[in-house]
Amino acid sequence: MLDFKDFAKTPPLGWNSWDCFGAAVNEKQLKENAVYMAENLKEYGWEYIVCDIQWYEPKAKDNDYNNFTELDMDEYGRLIPAVNRFPSSKNGKGFKEIADFVHSLGLKFGIHIMRGVPRQAVHKNCPILNSKYTCREIAHHFSVCSWNTDMYGLYNCEGAQDYYNSIINMYASWGVDFIKCDDICVTEFRKWDNPYTADYEIEMIRKAIDGCAREIVLSLSPGPAPRDKAAHLSKNANMWRLTGDFWDKWEPLYDMFSKCREWQGVSKKGNYPDCDMLPIGTLSKNGTCHGPQNRKSQFTPPEHYTLMSLWGIFGSPLMIGGNLPELDEFTLSLLTNKEYLKMHKSAYNAKELLREDGFIAWGADGENVKYLALFNTAEREKELSFDLSDILEEKRYYDVLNIWSGEKSEIRNKISVKTPPHGAKLYKISI
Repeated sequence: MLDFKDFAKTPPLGWNSWDCFGAAVNEKQLKENAVYMAENLKEYGWEYIVCDIQWYEPKAKDNDYNNFTELDMDEYGRLIPAVNRFPSSKNGKGFKEIADFVHSLGLKFGIHIMRGVPRQAVHKNCPILNSKYTCREIAHHFSVCSWNTDMYGLYNCEGAQDYYNSIINMYASWGVDFIKCDDICVTEFRKWDNPYTADYEIEMIRKAIDGCAREIVLSLSPGPAPRDKAAHLSKNANMWRLTGDFWDKWEPLYDMFSKCREWQGVSKKGNYPDCDMLPIGTLSKNGTCHGPQNRKSQFTPPEHYTLMSLWGIFGSPLMIGGNLPELDEFTLSLLTNKEYLKMHKSAYNAKELLREDGFIAWGADGENVKYLALFNTAEREKELSFDLSDILEEKRYYDVLNIWSGEKSEIRNKISVKTPPHGAKLYKISI
């Protein structure tokens, strides 16, 4: 059996439907984004097309959840795509045709799921496929999500494993390559119970994927994942969220520096602390969500550089949030910068090097190179100066590449550069 860490040897690169289409994404939109990725991003390493939450809800129309609404479900209590939104799923085909289409483009297909079993399946007492148990017998009626009414969590019991086996095997038969499981690794929503109460459900999903005969990357949401559970998360998942949903505002972007510092040193092959999606491009097309409807990202250009530089040097998975066919040239240039993507794929030992008033520096190692990111977190332009002796042993001239501008220079003692407010500079130093 393959080690699941081999399913994601480098941090995954892809697109997720949530930031632009919310709960109401449809088949046409998935395919349009897949075609764009294949034609414009695949050659740079981007490969995942991920359908986010509520794909099983016929009435979904924006970013809001319809409480206790009817869901499309088979006789075994397994959620299936809503046919009115995903016409190719009719006659029990699920996401098979969409996954086949994505695969035909040389890409991979993923879906979002919620932890547990649908309340609808519990109330109907559906049998569990290949099990002597029913959905009602495995449901933990106190284990519920505070922000979505679709599911009950599961008891730690034999039938619960049977249920997870049944859904993961179905997803594998559809051709799913990536699963984003939600309401499973956060601490703050379940203070009445063990703050990491879903640990056994994480293990059940891991076991189900290991037994399904398909390589499926496992992502856990939302955040903040507890730092003291890093070993357990690394043992069971490929990636896990460090925050709640991240949107296009400076305050949560600034907060992410502390989250990255908290989790530095944890990343390794197959295990990636996840800073969440990149809310860039055209967002919230179906309704207002953390900003105006159908907007361009509220991040300024300097903030775009900060976002990409921090996610990249830290080694977070990169999931584009905006509608790909509407990408502008500036945003596309960030996503197709070959030196940046090489750093993201190969850098290691990422860590914070300096933090003082309005100035944060991060560094990482590469093959015969050092990477250095300088961030101006102040509200005014600043000259950022960094002493290279802090990361380089020899005092000599080094060839330095400004990754974003492409400018090359020869630098000996320190880098000093004027940087706009909330902006960043990213360098590759050849050694």
